[in-house]
Amino acid sequence: MVENSRIDDLRRRVQKDPASIAFAQLAEECRRAGEFQEAVDTCRAGLGVHPGYLSARVTLGRALVELGQLDDAKVELSRVLDSAPENLAAIRGLAEIHHRRGELAQALAQYRTALVLAPNDPDLEETVNDLSRQIEPAEPSENPGLTMAHMQEELQQQTPPVAEVTPPVPMPPPAAVLSSPVVDLPPAAVADVLEEELLVGDVLEEELLFAAGPDALEEQVGDTLTPALDDRAARTVAALEQWLDAIHVARADRHP
Repeated sequence: MVENSRIDDLRRRVQKDPASIAFAQLAEECRRAGEFQEAVDTCRAGLGVHPGYLSARVTLGRALVELGQLDDAKVELSRVLDSAPENLAAIRGLAEIHHRRGELAQALAQYRTALVLAPNDPDLEETVNDLSRQIEPAEPSENPGLTMAHMQEELQQQTPPVAEVTPPVPMPPPAAVLSSPVVDLPPAAVADVLEEELLVGDVLEEELLFAAGPDALEEQVGDTLTPALDDRAARTVAALEQWLDAIHVARADRHP
């Protein structure tokens, strides 16, 4: 109610004296009250008489923004900045024009300029922060983490090398133990060699050797030699059959 009364008083003053500078105040009060078209009409009438009245031109530009006449508003506010580059209201008006058009980078630049002039304005600071998050990518982290390739490389470096497995040296087959050309030895020597090799290699137990008899000995030795039987092994088996009795004789002489 008080605002309407003030606006009425200003109207009467301007009507009484069209050249009065009170038009600027009347236009601003109308803009704040949402009477944007009256604010525009009042400004244009008064600027016809006082074209250098910058505050009235700022009001005109801001009222045009509210009416959606952005091109006309930009022209008026740019004229203000040509004369007063640090006019905070005009800078904010241009920022709002860019913002409404979706020109966020230009809007952010204008808002930042305004924030330099009004560093303690919380609304302005919030607007700058919001636009910054929208159009400026976040700075990369100093430690962005390992890529898959880096992870594989790290894993290979930390994994101990697999030790080579040396195959066990195969034990010679029993046939090798009996590979001596026993057929060329005299009977007594054959008995000594045969008993010594069979006992050391654990091919036959001592008790089995002489308790089982010639047939068992022949069968045991023959089974042992079967996997790798060759001509020499065959001759050895034949020699065994001939000299089994010599073994018993040597055993009896050695262990009376």
